Amino acid sequence: MLLPHAVIWMFSGGLMVLAAGMVSGQDYPNKPIRIVTSGLGGGTDFVARLIAEGISGPLGQSVVVENRANITGAEIGASATPDGYTLVVQGQALWIGPLLQKLSYDPVKDFSPITLSDRSPGLLSVHPSLPVTSVKELIALAKAKPGQLNYASTAAGSAGHLAGELFKAMAGVNIVWVPYKSMAVAVTDLLSSRVHMMFTSPSPVAAHINSGRLKALAVATAQPSPLLPGLPTVAATGLPGYEAASITVVFAPAKTPASIINRLNRESVRVLSTEVAKKKIFSIGAEAVGSSPQEAAAAIKSDMAKYGKVIKDAGIKVD
Repeated sequence: MLLPHAVIWMFSGGLMVLAAGMVSGQDYPNKPIRIVTSGLGGGTDFVARLIAEGISGPLGQSVVVENRANITGAEIGASATPDGYTLVVQGQALWIGPLLQKLSYDPVKDFSPITLSDRSPGLLSVHPSLPVTSVKELIALAKAKPGQLNYASTAAGSAGHLAGELFKAMAGVNIVWVPYKSMAVAVTDLLSSRVHMMFTSPSPVAAHINSGRLKALAVATAQPSPLLPGLPTVAATGLPGYEAASITVVFAPAKTPASIINRLNRESVRVLSTEVAKKKIFSIGAEAVGSSPQEAAAAIKSDMAKYGKVIKDAGIKVD
């Protein structure tokens, strides 16, 4: 028997309402979630696992961390279904990478930021033999000896490389970049004074600064960092406006429903706001943040504008 038109309309209308609810994320989550992040054992992986563990209980689902190379992880996130079941936790490489080489994703169009998770203050350290005690003195020395000072970092486009080129551009100095295949070798050469200075996160050099084998000049955050108490900022001691902190962001694929983004934001920020999480992130040389999606998007936009100019002006490329 054929159903009356009214019944057919009610039936189909009910299905449409149900489908709309599913698309908007009203039943989210109803299956395990995966977080794609960078290499196993690194700081970003550490933070991703901390967030995964913290949001799993409140969401009522297991949250699995999957380690991939930075570009591969970004590509997975960019092409994933925007349903909240694939997230990405990555740092600068995700949004700076496309400024250095042609990649298959757009860091703005293909991702929806959820929150800033942590910030690592860039640290400017020098070999003690360098006759400077401040950023102002370092700039004066570099201007007096153009092309005679150098700085170490890892690969082209790395955080340390971009921080160094930003410093050169803003200070108007000629300091030679010396690239290294690994941070360990770069630090070793800095300790032996084969290179003069380095822009890096605190972790690789903290012990050497404490022992006096290296000298810390300043932090590259806008404000002094609790990770390095008593150390002034680069901006306050010779180069106003300079900032080169590294941030990590939690992302979902673009077009993920706002209700899901907001839910994930609330749960992630709650985790990052706990004293336990703050202490754990502090222990790896970073500061827990937690932000709105809009603040995370603004930080990425600012980073891309700042380093995009540096990359273009310095002619930095990655093959």
